[in-house]
Amino acid sequence: MYRSKSLKLLIDNFSQRRPIRGGSLIITVYGDAIAPRGGTVWLGSLIKLLEPLGLNQRLTRTSVFRLAKENWLSAEQIGRRSYYSLTGSGRRRFEQAFKRVFAVQYPEWDGKWVQILLSQVTAEKRKEAREQLQWQGFGSLAPTLLLHPQADMVEVKTTLQELGVLEDTIIFSTLAEELATSGAMRSLVKECWNLEQLSEHYELFLNQFRPVWQEFSQQDRLDPQQCFMARTLLAHEYRKVLLSDPLLPEVLLPGDWEGRAARQLCRNLYRLIWEPAEQHLQTVLETAEGPLPEPDPSFYKRYGGLR
Repeated sequence: MYRSKSLKLLIDNFSQRRPIRGGSLIITVYGDAIAPRGGTVWLGSLIKLLEPLGLNQRLTRTSVFRLAKENWLSAEQIGRRSYYSLTGSGRRRFEQAFKRVFAVQYPEWDGKWVQILLSQVTAEKRKEAREQLQWQGFGSLAPTLLLHPQADMVEVKTTLQELGVLEDTIIFSTLAEELATSGAMRSLVKECWNLEQLSEHYELFLNQFRPVWQEFSQQDRLDPQQCFMARTLLAHEYRKVLLSDPLLPEVLLPGDWEGRAARQLCRNLYRLIWEPAEQHLQTVLETAEGPLPEPDPSFYKRYGGLR
């Protein structure tokens, strides 16, 4: 069997991190591979799946137990086997994170800005609200004022409602007329978001996965297990970068923005390896009824269509 040198380097880099973020990788596997296939697997088969990525049995078990305590997963015991499923809230959090990963592109900006004023929120709740909104891409204009040019308002209001602060929050929608490309607007963007640091993260991602693309795209026959490992690490590392990306409109970004190249690379590599990776998942993972069910139709819409 052909052994990929670039993939081995990726796996070595991941498995040598201390501490290994087992829970985070398991979230990636559920979001990328298990959620579209019913969302439930036997723990023993999950352990077998993750071992080649550097997660031993003990680490996988500990990480899964922790995710269950944090209400990402729920357990069901059938005989001597434990099956872990996504909870309702866990599925919603997966969908919020992974819809960014698999999008083809984002809608054009209409020039509107969403501004959220937290001055009437208690100091304790305000800190939590700021963290959640910044995770969704909002920039901080002042300690109690955050803004974003194309926020998902359903997601924003759901977050504020779950935090219990929606009634104390003031939300404005404003129009920046003909200011998108002005010097003042670009200076504001630099003040509110650290795009330079984010660009460095994208550059690192590109340096990691370009060799994988070059190597895999030259193979006549791709190995299913290696495709699964590459696909998992691709989605995992890309999701990590996206968590800090405010996903600003193109007109507000630098001309040499590395995020564009990263999205294209991710799309190309994913579309190359997704099918052999699915074969490996079908071979290894098990549910209480047997093999995994087929992916739901939405799975095939990733990156504009996998077929």
